[in-house]
Amino acid sequence: MTPLRTASRSFTRALVLIGALLVGLAPALPAHAEPTLPEIEAQIAKEWNQLEPLIEEYNKVHGELKKLQKKAATLDAKLQPLRMTVETTRTRVGVIAAEYYKGGRNTEVNALLGSGSPQQFADQLMILQQIAHGKQEQISATSEAKAKFDVEKAALDKAITDQKAKDEEMAKKKQAIEADMSKLQALRLKAYGSGAPGGSYKIGSLCPATAIGGKGQTAATWACKQIGKSYVYGADGPDTFDCSGLTQWAWAKAGVGLSHYTKAQWGEGTRVSTPQTGDLVFFYPNDGLHHVGMYVGTVNGRRVMVHAPHTGDVVRMAYIDTMPLAGYVRPS
Repeated sequence: MTPLRTASRSFTRALVLIGALLVGLAPALPAHAEPTLPEIEAQIAKEWNQLEPLIEEYNKVHGELKKLQKKAATLDAKLQPLRMTVETTRTRVGVIAAEYYKGGRNTEVNALLGSGSPQQFADQLMILQQIAHGKQEQISATSEAKAKFDVEKAALDKAITDQKAKDEEMAKKKQAIEADMSKLQALRLKAYGSGAPGGSYKIGSLCPATAIGGKGQTAATWACKQIGKSYVYGADGPDTFDCSGLTQWAWAKAGVGLSHYTKAQWGEGTRVSTPQTGDLVFFYPNDGLHHVGMYVGTVNGRRVMVHAPHTGDVVRMAYIDTMPLAGYVRPS
């Protein structure tokens, strides 16, 4: 074997040995890492920002249906006495007409012969005619009123039918929403286990954090009492809530009626730049204004609220500056 060939083989062996050493020293490729808590929170926030508008749309459609049904019940209650009045009056006039016309001229002659005088007969005949005329006028007036209500009732019945169709359509979407919410819930359980998501239910030791008295204080106090109760979309208490359901329920305790719909609540009061306890606080101005909470004061110089966040979570306090702020409304 020539010296050159021997050197070449030695060099090759050296390269193989170095390669083996390098492979042994090289770090193993990292396995697919589990998402961190901040990443899970970001994913939940992103998906919820798409889901919540659908939930609020469901609240709107269902709320409008309940209003129409309530209006129909009120209208039907007004129609019942009108129907009875028309039928009763028609019956009475019918009796009068039957008695008066039953015998034709013979009735008049018999009445004349049996009366004390022709004048008395004329008076009796006049009275019968006046009674019949008065009843007929009553029938006409009542029938006109009933006809007006019937037209309104027919339009309302059609509106209810249309609204029911929308409600059924939203019920179909509900299945898809619930499937997505189940995924979010699984993510939350994976991130937090069975413990409370999002940290402590309260920020600070008091809720409301700032006391002012009046209706705002009453509403805020009732909202604070719901801390720890589960979020359920479409729910308005007393055991479960969604965001607008919580604010509606709490303000009802203060004697103020609000719609179970975030966008409607945005218009059910006075816009204010500096909030006070009980004011409604709205979020996501660029994404359809689909979340609402209740301002309850300041803690550590930061404004805080009570709200029903989203599925898998519970009613709790939160800092207002963690979401895109749309503004404040003072219910009236």
